[in-house]
Amino acid sequence: MDRQELAAFLRSRRERISPAEVGLPRGPRRRTPGLRREEVAQLAFISTEYYTRLEQARGPRPSREVLGGLARALRLSDAERGHLHHLAGAPPGPPPGPSREVRQSLLDLVRRLPQAAAFVTSATFEVLAWNDLAAALMEDFSALPPRDRNLVRRAFLTPRPEGSRLYGVSDVDAFARLSAQRLRAVAARYPDSPEVTGLVAELLAGSEEFRRLWESHDVSAEPTLCKTFQHPVVGPVTVNCDALDITDRDQQVVIYTATPGSPSEEALRLLAVIGTQRMDQQVDFPA
Repeated sequence: MDRQELAAFLRSRRERISPAEVGLPRGPRRRTPGLRREEVAQLAFISTEYYTRLEQARGPRPSREVLGGLARALRLSDAERGHLHHLAGAPPGPPPGPSREVRQSLLDLVRRLPQAAAFVTSATFEVLAWNDLAAALMEDFSALPPRDRNLVRRAFLTPRPEGSRLYGVSDVDAFARLSAQRLRAVAARYPDSPEVTGLVAELLAGSEEFRRLWESHDVSAEPTLCKTFQHPVVGPVTVNCDALDITDRDQQVVIYTATPGSPSEEALRLLAVIGTQRMDQQVDFPA
């Protein structure tokens, strides 16, 4: 344990956070930059005396529970959290669960692809971010609670009107195999995550197809490079599929593009105009 470096690191992280960022009033007599020591202690669920001793390089080695509380209170990134553990002489264990935080640079990338349907998924296939064209092609994710944005839950557990399973994509069976195999690997990476174990249990209980795929114990599958959406307004839209792995967050950026000059490219352009209007309402197309 490097007490001096740990103390300096904690102090530097505390001073960079404004009270407003953690829902605290600034107050008229605040002289300390960032948070006060007692505020960090309160947010981390430890005593002010103990936290003060840590910042003064006088404290005993903190437990993993204390380090986890400090990481949350100080809003540390994954890299900062690992550094905190190493300074405390307690190397971090496996992450508690898949990350749902999307880097700002990825959010900017997705929004800057107006001619492509792009979105970001977590390790458990939850759609975390998307652009307007992805919402128009698939569905308006902003109108759904987070649990209903999960593509695996939608593929295996959502009622299936004829031809509309998972947005009517042509590779739905291949996606089912791929998602089950990836989830088995995810479950091994996050064995203590309630999110992962709960999702797997829900799928096993609700889908015979998922149970059969899960029991095969396969953990790899070839991705689909091209698929066709049966869209209720513009008809079939064939897209090329590319997925960029974001390894430090265990996420993927998925990008759908149409072949230049193809009818599907024209369909995507039309979808960009239509947006996420309700599909049961009449749409007036431009002349």
